[in-house]
Amino acid sequence: MLTAIERFPALDAHSDRIVHGFVRRIPDLDVHVEREAALARLADIHREARAELGLAETSFVTAKQVHGAEVAAIPRGAAIPANPIDGVDAIVTTQRGVCLGIFVADCAAVYLFDPKIPIIGLVHSGKKGTALGVVRQAIRQMQRLGADPENMVAQIGPSIRPPNYEIDFTAEIVRQCRQAGVNQVHDCGVDTFADPDRYYSYRREKGRTGRMLALLALR
Repeated sequence: MLTAIERFPALDAHSDRIVHGFVRRIPDLDVHVEREAALARLADIHREARAELGLAETSFVTAKQVHGAEVAAIPRGAAIPANPIDGVDAIVTTQRGVCLGIFVADCAAVYLFDPKIPIIGLVHSGKKGTALGVVRQAIRQMQRLGADPENMVAQIGPSIRPPNYEIDFTAEIVRQCRQAGVNQVHDCGVDTFADPDRYYSYRREKGRTGRMLALLALR
């Protein structure tokens, strides 16, 4: 078993509808390299994590992640886009058989779920993306596919936070969720910079580090 997979209680409460996980730092793996090289070294472990979660046979879809606010939507019945999806920082889908993935190393992965539709979304939201309102845009895209913010659950994963970062962008993510009508907003409260044993940190390791992987799929 890959013990580096973290789960969140607010999403575990819906384990009959969704599968989720957050793959933490892998001990003893040298990822003190540039991003693409680090992801290549992590690829087999991330594949193993998807298999452990029962997602080996699903289509794995990630975002190119440009610190923007564009959102890709994969409605039920739509063709699966090329991976990674260029120019977006969030993906939403109503389609089963699709595993969404977001890579982070100080930015926040934000999980979104409306159990009534059902529909899921996964967002990469750091300082820039949060300022541009990427989480708010993801919620709006989910609404276009039938979601109701009052039914939605939002979970914010580990990210860099004060005093190790100059702003608290997770507080702004919470505010954006609530302004959009999402009342069930959960923040794990974990600072990636402060816990080098469990998390990669872009700032702490000066850009040459690995990436955690957020995973989310409909059952």
